[in-house]
Amino acid sequence: MNDTPADDQTARTRLLLAILLTGLSAGLGGMLLGMLLHAVQHLAYGYSLDRIIGPETFLQGVEGASDSRRLAVLMLCGLVAGCGWWLIYRFGRPLISVTQAVQNPAARMPAKTTLAHAVLQIITVGLGSPLGREVAPREVGALAASGVSTWLRLPADQHRLIVACGAGAGLAAVYNVPLGAALFVLEVLLGTFAWPAAAVALVTCCIGAVIAWIGLGNEIQYAVPPMTAGASLIVWAAVAGPLFGIAAQGFVQLTSAARRQAARGWRLPVAAFVNFTLIGVLAIFLPALLGNGKGPAQLGFSSELTLGTAALLLVLKLAITSGSLRAGASGGLLTPGIAIGALLAVVLGAAWNLVWPDAPPGAYAVVGAAAFLAASMRMPLTAIVLILEFTRVDQAFLVPIILAVAGSVATQRWCAARAAPPPDNSPARDDQTARPSRTPT
Repeated sequence: MNDTPADDQTARTRLLLAILLTGLSAGLGGMLLGMLLHAVQHLAYGYSLDRIIGPETFLQGVEGASDSRRLAVLMLCGLVAGCGWWLIYRFGRPLISVTQAVQNPAARMPAKTTLAHAVLQIITVGLGSPLGREVAPREVGALAASGVSTWLRLPADQHRLIVACGAGAGLAAVYNVPLGAALFVLEVLLGTFAWPAAAVALVTCCIGAVIAWIGLGNEIQYAVPPMTAGASLIVWAAVAGPLFGIAAQGFVQLTSAARRQAARGWRLPVAAFVNFTLIGVLAIFLPALLGNGKGPAQLGFSSELTLGTAALLLVLKLAITSGSLRAGASGGLLTPGIAIGALLAVVLGAAWNLVWPDAPPGAYAVVGAAAFLAASMRMPLTAIVLILEFTRVDQAFLVPIILAVAGSVATQRWCAARAAPPPDNSPARDDQTARPSRTPT
């Protein structure tokens, strides 16, 4: 029996209501998580205690704290992370990742466990964990969207779309990146750029970002000084792009292995405490190591790093990021990837300037951050737009960024194909789903 015009109108009304409620709820969730992050940071390191959003950055607050306070906070972070995730994996329901929830409409994210998992990520990042905070708002946004979709009884295809857009709206809210978040929905979660999905993603992510302005303000993530993109930078981007692709493939292999071997059971609290205590010791000498990587990236974009400092931060950032995953901590790799790409670019740019000195270190850092992020996260279009929204650099940077991203992504995929095991005649098997897991992929 064909649907009547009244049925079509009801379906459109439900979808429009789902878009509005998803944007509102995901934006509110992202805003609250962002405010929680700032509150934890301020209390932990004793800066800007009179306001949640203050003029001091996290790096400035950490640098102003005493050595003993940094160490004590990271030891506390180890206790919170280890005990918190042990409790979640021991007593919570099995977690469903955003990707799983989008791919399988029948898979429902457990509300209490997902919220606990998201809040714990934010608290540990606020205390100084080197992992990213972007997974938490995506999880909360997707969870809210799933509830909205279930309440409105949306069909399976619309349910997938709304859940994906909820995750994107959460990302847009916490980072104030509506266009980049919408592209993330389309390029990464849905794998389509069809105009109906694009329209829903853009509207939902814009609503989420605007709602978050209420508590977080309409701020950019990185303050970048005025820079120009000259011929030297453009040629460097074409030459260095493949190097970022090779580095990104190594990073993917390193972090994937760390997640596969992550501590579980009674080992998790012990490993987490040891890991974060060691990070606290390192932070006595290099406070920029603390947090999700925004500090080192900002120093790179502002041309405030020497070659030696950038190289040291790069090595240690890689070590503590993979070490934290190996210890059982959870978090994203988006902002750590930006920091690692920026630091690597400062190193490579310094070598290039010996041959053709024409650009400040910050210019290389912006281009390198986009190239590394695009290849390590396998999202070229999203990475380009995210870096533009994060930094608000001049549009002339699009040329070197696109060149570097193209070379990086192509090289990373070639390396990944070379590293893939040869096919055999055994039945296909996905190791991520073939055995029970209590952690999201």
